[in-house]
Amino acid sequence: MTARGARPGAGSGGVSGSDLSTSRPGGRGANSSGRGPGRAMGSDGSPLGRVGPASRALVMFVMTLFAIYCLAPVWWLMVGATKPAGTLFTGNGFWFTDISLIENLQTLFAAQNGVFLAWLRNSLAYAVGGALVSTLISVMMGYALAKYPFPGRRAVFGVVLAAVFIPAPIFAIPLYLMFSGTGIINTFWSVFIPCTVSPFGVYLARIYAAESVPDEVIEAGRIDGARELRIFFQVAIKMMAPAMLTIFLFQFVAIWTNYLLPSLMLSNARLQPVTVGLIAWQQLRGNPIGYSTVVTGALVSVAPIVILFLSLQNFWSKGLAAGAIK
Repeated sequence: MTARGARPGAGSGGVSGSDLSTSRPGGRGANSSGRGPGRAMGSDGSPLGRVGPASRALVMFVMTLFAIYCLAPVWWLMVGATKPAGTLFTGNGFWFTDISLIENLQTLFAAQNGVFLAWLRNSLAYAVGGALVSTLISVMMGYALAKYPFPGRRAVFGVVLAAVFIPAPIFAIPLYLMFSGTGIINTFWSVFIPCTVSPFGVYLARIYAAESVPDEVIEAGRIDGARELRIFFQVAIKMMAPAMLTIFLFQFVAIWTNYLLPSLMLSNARLQPVTVGLIAWQQLRGNPIGYSTVVTGALVSVAPIVILFLSLQNFWSKGLAAGAIK
């Protein structure tokens, strides 16, 4: 029994005040600097893992260089499209002088009886149609590779993975030789059919289906009597929506910017996409079209890609973040 008036912890069985100070979270005894337990300290007394001013400045400098490298051509393209004809290479190429964007657009869409508008329609048909079909095929194949065990599944996925690492231009000449025997050269299908195949889309769909579509959901659908196609189109495909959007965007950009395949397959100017048409204009002898018209066409051809990414940015980023934690 402790004496009356004695402080708690003063006896042999109590806890002293100094012991309390060291045992309390954040007390002086937690570490030598009193900054709280569990925080590693550097030799200079600053917490480890904190980025110093010099490191931040270096990172910002490198990021600024990369941003300038990526955005400078786009800025030059925007400025060049506003310059009057014949003044593209005069004066400061990175700043506006006389704004003639409307006149340049009128000249662009009137050149060669409005063939540029036909090129835009062709590019949209190839890119939108090819990306949609490619997305559906990729998701179906990826889902099958992820959820259906069958003999040779590893070998099939290995072939798909190998095709991802093969550059697409390598297939252009073999495809031309194959299609030349079928009679579809210089037709819409000679460009559209290759656009419907995306090894990277199959790879991405397979990885996403394995992580985002639980086997329990598929089994529950089978127990309820649903067929495999119904389970895929009504259940699995909704869970794979972020992957579908990603595949569509990548395939759309790849088809829209493709030059080698349509330049080999198509000789009819009315069937060519905008990429091939603009290069043909730029290579004309004497350049009767004008460099300002070509630059304006290049700016217009970039607009659909920018609009697509900006309009789908929120859904794409949120969907990918949601799929990453499933």
